Amino acid sequence: MTKLRILAVGAAIAALFVFTGCSKKGSPAASSGAPKAAIKQIRLATGGNTGTYYAFGSAVGQILAEKTKVPIIIQSTGASKANIQLIAAGDVEMAIVQNDVMDYAYNGTDLFAGEKIQDFSTMAAIYAEVCQVVANPSAGIKTIADLKGKNVSVGDAGSGTEFNARQILEAYGVTFNDINKQNLSFGASADALRDNKIDAFFCVAGAPTTAIVDLAIGKEIVVLEVDDAHARALAAKYPFYTQYPIAGGSYRGMSNPVKTVAVKATFIVSNKVPEDVVYSLTKELFDNKAAIEKAHAKGAELSTAYAVEGISVPFHPGAEKYFKEIGALK
Repeated sequence: MTKLRILAVGAAIAALFVFTGCSKKGSPAASSGAPKAAIKQIRLATGGNTGTYYAFGSAVGQILAEKTKVPIIIQSTGASKANIQLIAAGDVEMAIVQNDVMDYAYNGTDLFAGEKIQDFSTMAAIYAEVCQVVANPSAGIKTIADLKGKNVSVGDAGSGTEFNARQILEAYGVTFNDINKQNLSFGASADALRDNKIDAFFCVAGAPTTAIVDLAIGKEIVVLEVDDAHARALAAKYPFYTQYPIAGGSYRGMSNPVKTVAVKATFIVSNKVPEDVVYSLTKELFDNKAAIEKAHAKGAELSTAYAVEGISVPFHPGAEKYFKEIGALK
């Protein structure tokens, strides 16, 4: 059963939200001349209750509820794809998703092939989910191109990581047909590399990642670079990628920074949420960075410049208004 954690300030939470001045389905809420809307609650879809989405969403939700006076209900879910489907079904008003997955949904590709969903808009990108390619140096792997002919885990079947792996390999002229592809979770991938059952694996998560930290304690590893030229080519084809340096010292034996790419954990909102509500949520998110960082380490990554970079789905009018006011968007 879905777990709900209620974060409320003031009045008791109503069972349904009510507002006026709504837009058509599939387009952002109109704002000019519309009466100020009333909304009784925001349901925020996150991820599994042991994951970062849930913990970060809970921390942010409590602070935003206090500042906006709009009760926020935190919902534990199956993460990005499920969250977009929940917004489309009208079961939640806000969610955390990867910006690549929301691009797939908006355009009806990859994870959402044949299922185009445009019932949502972007509020703000919040932190990096880093594309990390970890290899066993004893397998003679120095670059991503060297993965050809190797045993490589590309994440769970049908996961966002699997699509990231395909796209990154493609940039280096390697296809899934060129590798012995395995579909393992991050933890299982680390165990398999430790036991020399695979030569490399893809992991898309905040860096440093616990599974890789633990692996590097007793196993020599190399984190492969996505160099500038390949990163630019990747972003030109898939605009949700941004360049990202993994800091030196993130893992045992990795003394220097390693260039790679990242996708972004991103707040999205239903197009039906009124402009003034989304404006307030966006403003309070960045006005209260210090409090959010104190509540969760990922708050340190909040940045208005980062929030608008690498976003391929239109911003909600409320968020767009805020970002234009501060000069983050033109």
